[in-house]
Amino acid sequence: MIQITVFQSDNRVTAFELTGHAESGPYGYDLVCAGVSAVTFGAVNAIMELCETDLDIDQGADGGYFAVKLPTDIDSQKLEKMQWLIQGMIVSLETIEESYREHVQLNFS
Repeated sequence: MIQITVFQSDNRVTAFELTGHAESGPYGYDLVCAGVSAVTFGAVNAIMELCETDLDIDQGADGGYFAVKLPTDIDSQKLEKMQWLIQGMIVSLETIEESYREHVQLNFS
């Protein structure tokens, strides 16, 4: 199962972490994993490009781990844009979780 933890402080997302594997299909054909990966990597790429900022990213070499810490020392306009992009990611992950609860669990901390 993929465990997704979204860390929040003062009503803002500060980081998120994905651990585990969906195991909803054979390696290379796991559509749940592909969906979760596309949503999270897409959000990270959008933040880096549209907010012109680097992120603190930690990724497991063989998959099964992806963690992102969001910067706090950026101007308020970029911070707001970054939060909107993250909220869009969360909505997409909630949609995946709703359909594939046995493979994905989203938690807030």
